[in-house]
Amino acid sequence: MFQGTGSDVGKSLIVAGLARAFTLRGLRVRPFKPQNMSNNAAVTADGGEIGRAQALQARAARVAPSVHMNPVLLKPQSDIGSQVIVQGRAQGTARAADYQKLKPALMAAVLESYERLRSEADLVLVEGAGSASEINLRANDIANMGFARAANVPVVLIGDIDRGGVIASLVGTRAVLPEEDAAMIVGFLVNRFRGDPTLFAAGMEEISTRTGWQALGLVPFFKEARRLPAEDALALDAVSLPKPGARIRIAVPLLPRIANFDDLDPLEAEPGVEVVRVRPGTPLPVDAALVLLPGSKSTMADLEDFRREGWDIDLLAHVRRGGRVLGLCGGYQMLGRTLTDPEGVEGPPGTVPGLGLLDVDTVLSGEKRLVAVTGTAGGVPLSGYEMHMGVTEGPGRARPFAEIDGAGQEGAVSEDGRVAGTYAHGLFADDRQRSRWLAALGAPPSTLDYEAGIEATLDALAAHLEKHIDLDRLLELAGRIQPSSRP
Repeated sequence: MFQGTGSDVGKSLIVAGLARAFTLRGLRVRPFKPQNMSNNAAVTADGGEIGRAQALQARAARVAPSVHMNPVLLKPQSDIGSQVIVQGRAQGTARAADYQKLKPALMAAVLESYERLRSEADLVLVEGAGSASEINLRANDIANMGFARAANVPVVLIGDIDRGGVIASLVGTRAVLPEEDAAMIVGFLVNRFRGDPTLFAAGMEEISTRTGWQALGLVPFFKEARRLPAEDALALDAVSLPKPGARIRIAVPLLPRIANFDDLDPLEAEPGVEVVRVRPGTPLPVDAALVLLPGSKSTMADLEDFRREGWDIDLLAHVRRGGRVLGLCGGYQMLGRTLTDPEGVEGPPGTVPGLGLLDVDTVLSGEKRLVAVTGTAGGVPLSGYEMHMGVTEGPGRARPFAEIDGAGQEGAVSEDGRVAGTYAHGLFADDRQRSRWLAALGAPPSTLDYEAGIEATLDALAAHLEKHIDLDRLLELAGRIQPSSRP
């Protein structure tokens, strides 16, 4: 199990890289995260949803993603409450304080899923959540030491030197952990190192001396990580790399409850495209070729924030100038005439006006559609997935965005063709669809093979970790596989 001294220390990336590295050694590998909190989710082969990081880790292990790889997923809907997904299915919502009371009951599902993966694999790589030192949340914990103790899984602790204070964070974690928990930790990794590693050799020794844990690797910063889908919305705070050759700008307003923001990654990977993440307090840029409204975990609340920022005024001005607009999932719902929540799925029951750019209305419901889809859009093949609650209907549906295999017409397009909405996530990861959109926007022809780039990056990450982590020692510490037992 890989736990961290804090959030965003690189746990997900290290597990993905190790999953590919051990798979290349011929082992049957499965990723597992007992509890995850993220609005960036993926549809699984068995018809549920899990955190995006576990889907990437499954890909790294060259297996289909399963709901058992992330049995408890929390999808924040507000600052204090989340939708609770158990083994791929929504089980309702819970405020933070109430969720703590649910944990003992959820441990059974967590252990059941873990045992399923364990029975089919040579090696299960477990990812913790947040910080191992959150002793205020230790009672009934299912995400870190509570799981490690219940499943008797040895722990490797990861610290991030790039943020500073890595010696204090690792040694401090040892200081605050109860002895029974600290005994589960068998070693540590220091991640995201920059510079001459010999200059930190004394630091690694000092950590070992003060904690009693063995050093398993000093991992240099892996700059290609930006090419892989990120799970945490913290990634949206990163500074975009300059693109002097960019021909078009795509503006994306960053709403508080943004979901499935990996829809942006393929566009950001295009050298001819500059994706402008528009933060609160900033107007939508007037020179954008496209304004893209992304998915949302709480559409009505995000629509209120959209208006509060004045972005609704900016968007109407963009349309009057002849600009194009695309709404994905929650963004599609915002573009309609009304949104109605009769069951109180997102909050108090009621109806709010939409942005009025598509002649459709949305009614939210508690039933979630989770399915991979194929079809055509604009005469070009499409592949992606749907993950949404609610039904959208209206005259605008007579001008559909796409034709989905086995399901018929989907989405809506305005009469002038400049505003469109769809429930299809993953649209731009499909090279064919991305090329269609870029051509329509006046961008240079796309030569990017996005999926091949993901595979190449996973292979490079695996090679990076092979070089800087003692993988044979990790297998020995796992206690179930001898390094020489497989090729």
